[in-house]
Amino acid sequence: MTATSSQHGLLHSAIVTEPIDVARLIATTQAPGVGALSVFLGTVRDLNDGRVVSGMDYEAYESMAALELASVAREVCDRTPGLRVAVEHRIGTLDVGDVSVAIVAAHAHRGPALDGARAIIEALKQRVPIWKREHYLDGERAWVDPTRAAARTDVGLADA
Repeated sequence: MTATSSQHGLLHSAIVTEPIDVARLIATTQAPGVGALSVFLGTVRDLNDGRVVSGMDYEAYESMAALELASVAREVCDRTPGLRVAVEHRIGTLDVGDVSVAIVAAHAHRGPALDGARAIIEALKQRVPIWKREHYLDGERAWVDPTRAAARTDVGLADA
């Protein structure tokens, strides 16, 4: 599901099942006057909580997730005049290293671009109905709380 709007603010948001084309998202946000592009990529990592991860399933209530993803991005754009955003979240079965979420935030200046990308990923983790189930090397699979990452910001970095 895809949402697209005007030349400023949210330009594109989608829940996708195919690999994310980061170059296309970058091209979508570029424009005269854009001096900074902040690209955030969340990828499937090979280790979580001391367990070796071999892959991940992302599931979503697609129509609701698409609407909420667009809502999150629009809210951040509304708070940041001149911000241009393209965002996609992938669902389905992903391998270690695959990109699960891509956010491109563009602005005339780096501060708003960086802040915009971070605000979107933090809100997305809290609000967008997407669930992830890790596959472990031992064959076990377990659902992971997507909001747990926000609790880890006290160590300086949150999980993607």
